[in-house]
Amino acid sequence: MPRNPYPFPRLENDDNFVKGNEKKPCKHSQKFGENTGSGDQWNRLFRTETLSSKRREVLHFDPQAPNDSLDFVIKSTYNHHGEFLSSQAETLVQPETKNYPHGRVLKNRPPPAGPKIDLNKLPLRISSSNKRESVHSVTGAIESHHSAATNRGYSRKHDGGFYAC
Repeated sequence: MPRNPYPFPRLENDDNFVKGNEKKPCKHSQKFGENTGSGDQWNRLFRTETLSSKRREVLHFDPQAPNDSLDFVIKSTYNHHGEFLSSQAETLVQPETKNYPHGRVLKNRPPPAGPKIDLNKLPLRISSSNKRESVHSVTGAIESHHSAATNRGYSRKHDGGFYAC
């Protein structure tokens, strides 16, 4: 027979059957923002994010993740000139595995701040040209199908036909 066959409201529950049984809080039930101070290792480990635990979250989206096997091979750290005749497992090692910079930053491990650069103290770069370029020259123009100077009289419509001149 089921434990509670009658509909709500229930008049009795588990706390009423055993008197004097006070609910004790779990020793690990601390909020995320609290600092234990005593160095509770379990809570510290629980709050520490790793790349794999971050990827298991429901709302995780990684735009840098490889979409197929070709992307996975391209993003590997294998250098054919320096690591010739390596095993196939060594050719697929990713930058995260070798602790190379991979662009992903965890919340609890921000990158160290670099030295502050004063923009007023940077040296000026002076460039000069050997010959004077004409503003009417076609060689430096940006190519477009709208410009008569760059399309050489040939431009196509979106349906593939030619524009009439």
